[in-house]
Amino acid sequence: MIYLLEDDAAIRKLIVYTLKSGGMEAEGFPAPSLFYEALEKETPELILLDIMLPEEDGLSVLARLRSTPATRNVPVLILTAKSSEFDKVIGLDSGADDYMTKPFGMMELLSRVRALLRRSKAHTPDGDLLRVGALTVSPSHHTAEVDGVPVTLSLKEFKLLCLLLEKNGAVATRDEILTTIWGYSFDGESRTVDVHIRNLRQKLGSAGECIETVKGMGYKIERK
Repeated sequence: MIYLLEDDAAIRKLIVYTLKSGGMEAEGFPAPSLFYEALEKETPELILLDIMLPEEDGLSVLARLRSTPATRNVPVLILTAKSSEFDKVIGLDSGADDYMTKPFGMMELLSRVRALLRRSKAHTPDGDLLRVGALTVSPSHHTAEVDGVPVTLSLKEFKLLCLLLEKNGAVATRDEILTTIWGYSFDGESRTVDVHIRNLRQKLGSAGECIETVKGMGYKIERK
């Protein structure tokens, strides 16, 4: 999934259409607030970011992305009308991976996007990968695959999966899961954890069987 933060409706629609025509999943947002809401549900593989935005400027958005663990390593391509060398240096020094000035051609955009995606996948360290059976997860790149096929997870589902994998066979109690993932203690009545586990198993398909229920305690995954 590729996210685009661009307030110009015409440009936003054209870029999203171009990306989808190129065989990619893409979604556009006109304002940072809507963009942040989407990030709570899913972390994209790549972010296209305009600089001049309503609510807050793109460099502020970029700083927030780079200070957040889930998006720290997500490639960011800046798209902006600011074309001076100084503006480019500021953007790249602020943590952007590439910089394109408007107007630009859609074919060049697709080429830059594909290059960034290839570079991102090539730089995933093997030591970062968590594996069990057909399931492979990269916490730093926020990716999950089953038999090499990407699986789309919400932010909470992904954090839950990583927690279980990192415990490597030790039981994660509902109280621990809620405290770690949601930030509050289990009250003995909430079914939040069970619902997320069920959704996680469904999205992982056959690999979902690796999530074991420990009756009266919680859940675990053994990385054999």
